[in-house]
Amino acid sequence: MNADILLAVAAAALFAAVHLFAPTLYRLGHIPRAWWVSASGGVAVAYVFLHLLPDLAEHEHELAESDWAAGELVYVLALIGLAAFYALERHVRGGRPQDGSGAPHEGDGIFWAHLGSFATYNLLIGYLLLHREETSLGSETFYAVAMALHFVTTDIGLRHDHRHLYDRIGRWLLVGGVVGGLGLSLMVELPEQVIIALSAFLVGGVVLNVLKEELPEDRESRFLPFFAGAAGYGALLFAVL
Repeated sequence: MNADILLAVAAAALFAAVHLFAPTLYRLGHIPRAWWVSASGGVAVAYVFLHLLPDLAEHEHELAESDWAAGELVYVLALIGLAAFYALERHVRGGRPQDGSGAPHEGDGIFWAHLGSFATYNLLIGYLLLHREETSLGSETFYAVAMALHFVTTDIGLRHDHRHLYDRIGRWLLVGGVVGGLGLSLMVELPEQVIIALSAFLVGGVVLNVLKEELPEDRESRFLPFFAGAAGYGALLFAVL
């Protein structure tokens, strides 16, 4: 097993562990939000804006040099990814009573749409672990830490939305998504242009999912820990990468 596969397996194991321990994380950082949850969100935001978005510019140049598509397509795909997850969030919020009544149940279509979409999101993340342009130990470590902290905030949000149904079923769907995505990447190698397109779509989804966990009033996020996480991780990115 080569070094790239080992790094990808380690990252996938870290992501799976976050999902499996989601009930504990929720108890430690549930609404009103503990300071470390907002700090985690800040780290994820810093990584998105200082690393993932600049990656789009690199992808733009790669597509522009090929005959497959115009370089600007990466931004269109990122926008589609953002819009798709925004539409999903509106669907979930619109389908639930505003007073919190009506506990989620296994026949709840909202639950399956929400968790199914995030399982697909994880499938993409798992697949792309082996298809990132930068695969050095430092780069992969920064990526794995930032995405794991992103999963911390999204898992707490999903647990808040779906309660114990998330513990029994939801977290296992997310683990299956990321592990399945990594397994798929070992068996199927897509053309480079398709990988770029999937990466751009994923960036849009990450941007929306990072910000939606910090901005809504009902999440009761804390600005100073969020700022400290973003500033500290941003400085570290500049210093090391």
